[in-house]
Amino acid sequence: MNSNTIRQKFLSFFEEKQHEIVSSAPIVLKDDPTLMFTNSGMNQFKDYFLGYTEPKFKRAADTQKCLRVSGKHNDLDDVGKDTYHHTMFEMLGNWSFGDYFKKEAIAWAWELLTEVFKISKENLYVTIFEGNEEENLPEDTEAATFWKEHIAENRILKGDKKDNFWEMGASGPCGPCSEIHVDLRSEEEKKKKSGAELVNKDHPQVVEIWNLVFMQFNRKADGSLENLPHYHIDTGMGFERLCMVLQNKTSNYDTDVFSSLIQKVEELTQHQYNKNTATDVAIRVVVDHLRAVSFAIADGQLPSNTGAGYVIRRILRRAISYAYRFLNQKDTFIYRLVDGFVHQYGDAFPELKRNQDLITKVIEQEEESFLKTIHQGLNLLNDLIEKTDGRVLEGKAVFELYDTYGFPLDLSQLIAAEKGFSIDEKAYEAEMEKQKQRSKAAATSSKGDWEILLEGAEENFIGYDACQANVEISRYRVVEDKKGQFYQLVFNQTPFYAEGGGQVGDKGYLLTEEGDKIEILDTKKENNLIYHLAQKLPQNFKNLKAVVNESRRKNIMRNHTATHLLHQALRTILGTHVEQKGSYVSEDYLRFDFSHFEKLTEEQLNLIQQFVNNRIKEEIPLEENREISLAEALEKGAMALFGEKYGDKVRMIQFGDSKELCGGTHAGNTADLFTFKIIAETSSAAGIRRIEAVTGQGALEFYQSYQAKYEQIEELMGNPAHLNAAIEKLIAENQKNQEKIKGLEKIAVGLEKEKWLKEEKNIKGISSILVQTEMDNSGIKDLIFNLKSENPERFILVMNTQNDKPTLSVGVGNDLVKKRGLNAGQLVREWAKIIKGGGGGQPDFASAGGKEVAQLPEVLKTAQEFLENL
Repeated sequence: MNSNTIRQKFLSFFEEKQHEIVSSAPIVLKDDPTLMFTNSGMNQFKDYFLGYTEPKFKRAADTQKCLRVSGKHNDLDDVGKDTYHHTMFEMLGNWSFGDYFKKEAIAWAWELLTEVFKISKENLYVTIFEGNEEENLPEDTEAATFWKEHIAENRILKGDKKDNFWEMGASGPCGPCSEIHVDLRSEEEKKKKSGAELVNKDHPQVVEIWNLVFMQFNRKADGSLENLPHYHIDTGMGFERLCMVLQNKTSNYDTDVFSSLIQKVEELTQHQYNKNTATDVAIRVVVDHLRAVSFAIADGQLPSNTGAGYVIRRILRRAISYAYRFLNQKDTFIYRLVDGFVHQYGDAFPELKRNQDLITKVIEQEEESFLKTIHQGLNLLNDLIEKTDGRVLEGKAVFELYDTYGFPLDLSQLIAAEKGFSIDEKAYEAEMEKQKQRSKAAATSSKGDWEILLEGAEENFIGYDACQANVEISRYRVVEDKKGQFYQLVFNQTPFYAEGGGQVGDKGYLLTEEGDKIEILDTKKENNLIYHLAQKLPQNFKNLKAVVNESRRKNIMRNHTATHLLHQALRTILGTHVEQKGSYVSEDYLRFDFSHFEKLTEEQLNLIQQFVNNRIKEEIPLEENREISLAEALEKGAMALFGEKYGDKVRMIQFGDSKELCGGTHAGNTADLFTFKIIAETSSAAGIRRIEAVTGQGALEFYQSYQAKYEQIEELMGNPAHLNAAIEKLIAENQKNQEKIKGLEKIAVGLEKEKWLKEEKNIKGISSILVQTEMDNSGIKDLIFNLKSENPERFILVMNTQNDKPTLSVGVGNDLVKKRGLNAGQLVREWAKIIKGGGGGQPDFASAGGKEVAQLPEVLKTAQEFLENL
């Protein structure tokens, strides 16, 4: 049974059990500040479990793309080393939102595994929660009773809180769970030891394949538990492990989920898999990480240096590093796996097909970039080895290679070992721990429980139609972080727009009956709940007036509308391959990222700017439909954005021919934008360009600043009648003067060379130039190389005192390097210590800086003694 069939059989089974089959949510989370990535199937249903939103259906099933590479669910370092861990994996799941509970979940799981998938009952074990006295939680005898209807009692095992009590986080819905494990060992092995003894013992052939979570409690911020008003079912089955079981394999990587990719790696690298060597680990890393990175890019998360983008870049660089070290891949090759991967997965996940070109280009350019980093790191590591006295490299210095350049520790270890060095790993780990603590301190915050004031409040957004409203606080909680204590306030209705879709959150204030103003610092959304950040809590929670900063909102609306017009302009002028890949909309400016593989020309930018300004001149009114079906909106030509999860009903924004699905706030007419001005066009990432622009007040201020600069230049030029002509004349005069200066510099260098040659001496058969001068270091370097090329047996030491800062430059002719073993890098490091400095370089040339000019005579003396003692 191939993997596509297995996936479909799972979904069909639960569809027959009246489950709604829902699409996988994007792997990258956009409205949940507690998570970077979807790490389990339940993430997209959190607002149902938390009670923020009424479920659209009572039962659901899906296959969810998951990524576990950050936070407490972090499998990255295990991937490749064994045969069953992954960064990205599919989670098959079925859900009940206050409908069926333990009896049905257990019966259907058993039916699917044993009757549909035909897994031998003799190979299965199940676990139940054994209870926990500290929390006054009883053993889950109810689940045990239902299991006894299907499986022998000696195959029902008890598990502790770690294995059999599932929690969403430090607080929130939780409950006992039942795991289903399968024993894949040979009959001979089973006779030697019972599978019951190996459950949850990390045995590679006795593995968990399905977890049935019985969500019946809510954990409060103080750690106490209370019963949920409605009980839920949340199950998760590892698709890759299920394929391993059904295809009679002993490794996830031997299934057809990975086999075609592995074959392609073998073909491209000329390395064979299944040889039980480091090569196997590297191949597993490459194919696993390719999946994770490809899905992330398809869902809109590009590699970058911060946040989720940094995690994706780290995953890809880990794959490149393994390929470089163990598969001997010194050039890009991982991007060539994308075509086969998309062919295999594209039908189940069409976003891969839509973004195949982007995925390929991004991976290729990231490979090119990191391979350059590896080569740079190798040079830096070699420098460190040269500078090191003894045979142990300083841990802090090796950590800096990782932290600054992304150069992996294991690669440093490998190269150091080849040269007879080791690394102070304790010091390295100490630096890593410091970094983790810094990151933890920056991110640490604590949240109290929600204080519910209005049960059943709808908590709706009404800001499309109003910037003010009479409100009540329906719930609030206290939040503490490094900036202090804040309150998250939720209103029964709100005119404040919550940050989302690239648009920043509204600011404003709450007006109390007593006339006090409480500033709203920001508005955000957690899952489906809009909350307002304030430093104060009003004395009364009713009869409040919520007032949005309207002038700020209008500037934001202008810029958001401009992003739609810009999107239309780009697709019209550059082509329909252009898709929005990110945006940022504030009151000051807009930023728009889009797929395009080359820098825009000045002509293209002018056409784009003119296109948007023409739409502004046409005074096109806003048309919106807030409750249109997704299918109808797409049929009407609306643009749906990458990486977004849409419901059955969507909001369509239209300005003439520009139609997009969007939840943001917009100008009522394109004329409100005043004008549109592009202020920058840059590269955002591989295959992604970025335009920054301003409208309205921002555009006015931009032009005013240019006017001020123009007037300042006129004044500096003496207010000439023709400014351009005056500037051109000044440039021409400057060029002539530069040519004269170069001529004079050439004469000066010639004179300096004659002066140095007069100082040349023969010391122990070596033509030696030991001089002190005042000239720029680049000129010194050029002159040294000139003199070395004239005589390959020349030794040169130049002590420079320009600007009262001593520097040393040492040049060694090629013959002296080869025949006499002289090394400029080693010499300059030693001599730099005399002037309280440091430096380094290559055997034929090196330089160093220092602090003490007065010690230069001592350097000269030391150099002379060195040459005389050769």
